[in-house]
Amino acid sequence: MTRVFSGIQPTGNLHLGNYLGAIRNWVRMQDSHECLFCVVDLHAITMPYTPATLRAGVREMTAALIASGLDPARCILFNQSAVRVHAELAWVLMCTARVGWLNRMTQFKEKSGKDREGASVGLYTYPVLQAADILAYKATHVPVGDDQKQHLELARDIAQKFNTDTGIELFPLPEPVIEGPATRVMSLRDGSAKMSKSDPSDAARINLTDNADAIAAKIKRAKTDPEPLPSEPAGLAGRPEAANLVGLMAALTGQTPDQILATYGGQGFGQFKPALAEVMIDVLAPINARFTALRDDHAALDAVLAHGADRARAIAEPILAEVHRAVGFRG
Repeated sequence: MTRVFSGIQPTGNLHLGNYLGAIRNWVRMQDSHECLFCVVDLHAITMPYTPATLRAGVREMTAALIASGLDPARCILFNQSAVRVHAELAWVLMCTARVGWLNRMTQFKEKSGKDREGASVGLYTYPVLQAADILAYKATHVPVGDDQKQHLELARDIAQKFNTDTGIELFPLPEPVIEGPATRVMSLRDGSAKMSKSDPSDAARINLTDNADAIAAKIKRAKTDPEPLPSEPAGLAGRPEAANLVGLMAALTGQTPDQILATYGGQGFGQFKPALAEVMIDVLAPINARFTALRDDHAALDAVLAHGADRARAIAEPILAEVHRAVGFRG
């Protein structure tokens, strides 16, 4: 069985883009792969934060993941800082990675903005810790979005160089998993931008915590164009907002865009949007209800994370011992 690793930041609520682009695929993988899913609180402190918000965010993200369908009995769900192997392996891999490799990472440039000199060293070395996250478990597959493919390529480069330097084929080269009909969900206010929890406008995204009224209102106000829907996907060219809404309907119903347009082609958005909102509410209402029931049960959430960390350590610590032997820390 292949081993899957993926992580998610404990910052802000999950939104529809997270669910359709990643979490739903994680849920499906539980039965076909050995899966480790990590709330990456070490990564979270590379940017400004407060301790209370960080801890609350870890619990809320854990509740949201379970509400979305992750089952701690069928996968390993834990928070990153509870497994020290991540940080210790990251140091070894920082001595493997090259400065030139990190200089090419676009995410640091984007996140540091104009204050590059004022950014934390952790933000600069973030991709090496990400490689350690994956390699600590000898993960063979990593679900990634378009924005993370560069980091996975770096993880592969680091693994290959470590193997070459030590003369031991210790780490497999992890493969990306990019699947599903909605790997890139766009903003409801701008069809050229990804749906994001950092967008200042809450109307740009559907949060998994939104109730039925909020979902209906956001879909009603979603940006569109005055033309009716075409009868085939080619007619969506140059219409990013229309393409996004059709893609959402397809992803939520399990149909193809062709099938959606066969049903709704020729109709205006005044007819299509209410149908989309109804489908979206049907899918998200159970998640919302489960999240509401879980989010304040801190003891139960902490127990899930602690048990997951125990299981993660049982895999990672022997691999770290192999690394220690390979680099000469022990005989």
